[in-house]
Amino acid sequence: MNIHTPVLDATPDRDEAEAALALLRNWAKGATPTEILELDPSVARLVPGSDTVDYPAFSRDYPDGFASDDGYKATLPDLQNGPSSLIRGARQQIQHVGISNFRLPIRFHTRDNGDLTLETSVTGSVSLEADKKGINMSRIMRSFYKHAEATFSFEVIEAALDDYISDLESFDARIQMRFSFPMKVDSLRSGLSGYQYYDIALELVEQGGVRKKIMHLDYVYSSTCPCSLELSEHARATRGQLATPHSQRSVARVSVEIDEDAGCLWFEDLVEACRRAVPTETQVMVKREDEQAFAELNAANPIFVEDAARLFCEQLHADARVGDFRVIASHQESLHSHDAVSILVEGDTFASQSLDPKLFNTLFHVG
Repeated sequence: MNIHTPVLDATPDRDEAEAALALLRNWAKGATPTEILELDPSVARLVPGSDTVDYPAFSRDYPDGFASDDGYKATLPDLQNGPSSLIRGARQQIQHVGISNFRLPIRFHTRDNGDLTLETSVTGSVSLEADKKGINMSRIMRSFYKHAEATFSFEVIEAALDDYISDLESFDARIQMRFSFPMKVDSLRSGLSGYQYYDIALELVEQGGVRKKIMHLDYVYSSTCPCSLELSEHARATRGQLATPHSQRSVARVSVEIDEDAGCLWFEDLVEACRRAVPTETQVMVKREDEQAFAELNAANPIFVEDAARLFCEQLHADARVGDFRVIASHQESLHSHDAVSILVEGDTFASQSLDPKLFNTLFHVG
């Protein structure tokens, strides 16, 4: 007797496939949706006119009691940290990748008023090597939060930067913190006082193993045009004609690399250096006698935008705690429909051949 065993792995022909499909459809007509899903959800698509869904009925209730243990977390997909084969575009190093403007309260030491807790906007970024798909963005926040409860110092921010580099396996990293710093300012003659707020940013940058500590300050002042002042006085003297020189709100962004070996450069120190350079800072509390005093102060300190840059430069040169620096001045003209601007750079830290097209727009001060 000959016994023939079927060849189970033989490739079926078209007739056999059609017979199998007819058999499957015939079974599906009498099966319940649950039976179809248990067999294979895709069977529903093979049944003409079937409205059976081809995916499970998902729960719409939030599972409050669900806990993700280590085993479950190990199953979660992580596309951003996937292999280099997932890279889209050129395999090129990215100099900065990270997060911008996550906010939290930070406690700062001040020179004159103890500690202040200020709302601070933090930007953190690292370099990304050409063969890496991406970074885990949340690690930047987690790294920073580990140090956020400590009163700020550059030592604290350096510890956070160390964590960035370690956690994200990067060579270069940087942290920038922006906040509005209050200082009480006396009026010129009335004896009143009020708070002036200064936009300050602190940066710690590591590139090629070299770390730099940088402070940025926006200083807002009034600039009276020397030419306009002389022309006004000429009209008074020669023709008895009342005339007023034009002046305008102006902004200087002063950026300095800090040499901590020469001592602590307090926020207040940099503000006061700017006041010595250009004393016509805009006022907080003003009565009539203060307004008159401010007019006299402007007349005593008329400046072109070139003068402003050089006056700030003079004060920065005189401070041993300041290394490289940059001064950007913008006089937002009341005479012209455009602004007068100047940039003065000392050293390589801030040197650049190109300008951000929106650079001077960011110097527009809104009271």
